[in-house]
Amino acid sequence: MLAEYVLRLHGVVYGAGYDKNMHVRHREITKLSQLGRIQKTKYVQSSMKGIYHNIEKYLKEKRWVLFCGTPCQAHALKLFLHGSCDKLILVDLVCYGVPSPGIWARYVKYLERRHKGKMRDFLFRDKRGRDNGHTCSYVINDREYAGSIYKDLYCALYFSNYILRPSCHKCKFCTVERSSDFTIGDFWGIERIRADVDDGMGTSLVIVHTDKAKEIWKRIKKDVDWFICEKQDILQPRLLTPTVAAKQRRLFMIGYSILPFSLTMKLVDRGRKSGKA
Repeated sequence: MLAEYVLRLHGVVYGAGYDKNMHVRHREITKLSQLGRIQKTKYVQSSMKGIYHNIEKYLKEKRWVLFCGTPCQAHALKLFLHGSCDKLILVDLVCYGVPSPGIWARYVKYLERRHKGKMRDFLFRDKRGRDNGHTCSYVINDREYAGSIYKDLYCALYFSNYILRPSCHKCKFCTVERSSDFTIGDFWGIERIRADVDDGMGTSLVIVHTDKAKEIWKRIKKDVDWFICEKQDILQPRLLTPTVAAKQRRLFMIGYSILPFSLTMKLVDRGRKSGKA
């Protein structure tokens, strides 16, 4: 909805998307038809190469810009621009932590070798089963593979906290108070607050921080189903404390750096099946 609002004003929108090699990069879109390129979850740190300079250029041209990213990316943009700008809308995420893009790249190659083809897409939160995104799927050579997110080896590493950046475990943005205009995320626990809207397709949490955001929200809220809730209703772990590092993270990273990646994945799979990963 925020992207549509900015695009109607002939603005520019930035969010994380895949390139042709399945690397995750922040991408620029200027048309509604392009919006799908930067939607959906990516559990990978995105490249920001050239993005801040491009945003600065558009702002100098008096164009509206919407930037959506992790709270550290959004805060870094604000520092780069030396403060807020009237036509910049900063949106950050309730962030679990960002994993290594290097491990993601090697995992893509691992799956491509396994299935003898080129990966075209990967959905970390496929909602076909109306199970709040507990399915993941990917496409290689026009063939789709789908299964439980908990059985995917990369996701097993991610949710076991083995591949997050060390700085994520000391993140200062794990709080309701942010320097962005909006914070968005999954409304985990919606079934306890409003079971009537829990349809298995996910419910978005929106936190409005600034006067600019309040004014924009007034203009778009008529187009969405929404309700007000109390602060204690939306509190979830990543709005309170950073993700805790896995106890054997250092051991895993040493093994990852010296072992063939296929062997690393076999060990991860063995550990997952035994309940140790």
